Amino acid sequence: MAEQVKKPIKITETILRDAHQSLIATKMTTQQMLPIVDKLDKVGYHSVECWGGATFDACLRFLKEDPWERLRKLRDGFKNTKLQMLFRGQNILGYRPYADDVVEYFVQKSVANGIDIIRIFDCMNDIRNLQTAVNAANKEKGHAQVAMSYTLGDAYTLEYWVELAKRIEDMGANSICIKDMAGLLVPYKATELVTALKENVSIPIQLHTHYTSGVASMTYLKAVEAGVDVIDTAMSPFALGTSQPATEVMVETFRGTPYDTGFDQNLLAEIADYFRPLRDEALASGLMNPKNLGVDIKTLLYQVPGGMLSNLTSQLKEQHAEDRFYDVLKEVPRVRKDLGEPPLVTPSSQIVGTQAVFNVLMGERYKMVTKETKAVLSGEYGATAKPFNPEVQKKCIGDKQPITCRLADLIPDELDTLRGEMAQWAEQDEDVLSYALFPQVAVDFFKYRQAQETKVDPAAADTENKAYPV
Repeated sequence: MAEQVKKPIKITETILRDAHQSLIATKMTTQQMLPIVDKLDKVGYHSVECWGGATFDACLRFLKEDPWERLRKLRDGFKNTKLQMLFRGQNILGYRPYADDVVEYFVQKSVANGIDIIRIFDCMNDIRNLQTAVNAANKEKGHAQVAMSYTLGDAYTLEYWVELAKRIEDMGANSICIKDMAGLLVPYKATELVTALKENVSIPIQLHTHYTSGVASMTYLKAVEAGVDVIDTAMSPFALGTSQPATEVMVETFRGTPYDTGFDQNLLAEIADYFRPLRDEALASGLMNPKNLGVDIKTLLYQVPGGMLSNLTSQLKEQHAEDRFYDVLKEVPRVRKDLGEPPLVTPSSQIVGTQAVFNVLMGERYKMVTKETKAVLSGEYGATAKPFNPEVQKKCIGDKQPITCRLADLIPDELDTLRGEMAQWAEQDEDVLSYALFPQVAVDFFKYRQAQETKVDPAAADTENKAYPV
């Protein structure tokens, strides 16, 4: 065990994906990224996370960029570094489950365009919603990393995580990521968790967390000492707050120890110098909210992710019911328990939070039920760690028979239909995938692209930048 622990820690850099997604709503453009690629490529990172998550949606919807073109340009620039993406299991990068043929084709095209490592997760930790993507990544000779959505609750014992990790290894994953979206993993629990995983699985373990609750750097320190293989960090101008711990700080922390990365701090300083004006610009324009840069200890007190807390606050404000904030906070764990205690991550966090608001404001629990709550209780989001509350399930969906299979098993192949629907816009194979994920947004982008190519006034091609909700 001692030998396994004493090795340089590997680092995945998140500046080109999660860092700007967390702090400036995924608004960093390809043109802002490309000039610094050469220096990023010289650092010696395990990988650079640069695609997936919300980047695909934001490219098409707000930046009027082709996400596939971004990936190809980044691949051209990174000669020595593996490129990584985040993938929402059967939902790909969209908000609904897709047929297996779409998932397989998306993975194929992601690898063909330059992705090396695909981090695949499911909001319920339902292995069935991950298998197709893992099989596809293995077939394309990509690296399939499966993420466990980390959360707290009665169901989530050390045994739960160890069993899940074993199943992930058995399903053909190349590595495991502990994905702590809400910053709930505290330092000594990280020691316990990493140690247990290392004793039970042989594939590498990566740790991803957010600084929201203020403990992330200490959590990384303990995890590295316990033998974790890779950690996710962000260059300092886009670190901390709702983003990751700072790359330079973690590099310095391990300097001169058996975990020394060997990274050049002068090179990192040059990279930070490049990003600093972008940060200043984002602060000046209001794109970066200083509130997102602080520590939100309520995340740990209520075990509710920071983004979910701000959602609750705005929902209550709209209803002129801000005085009910603490009532709603108390209701959140009750609703979560009724719904089988899912991890509170997108989209389950929004579903649980909104239902908690309704339960409090209506004066009767489940008097008003959202369609998403009904879908969870109907088994459409997947298997939960604990059974649903049968009385609540009955009240919300009546005698409807919940599904016990994987929802995607009920979805016939979609690719040919999708190709037919968007044939007039297709300029590359990948366009059908953009359309599959965001039909209206993609068509608007295709019209814009066509207008640019023919030098027509974009307004004439009906491409006004519509404000679609994200």
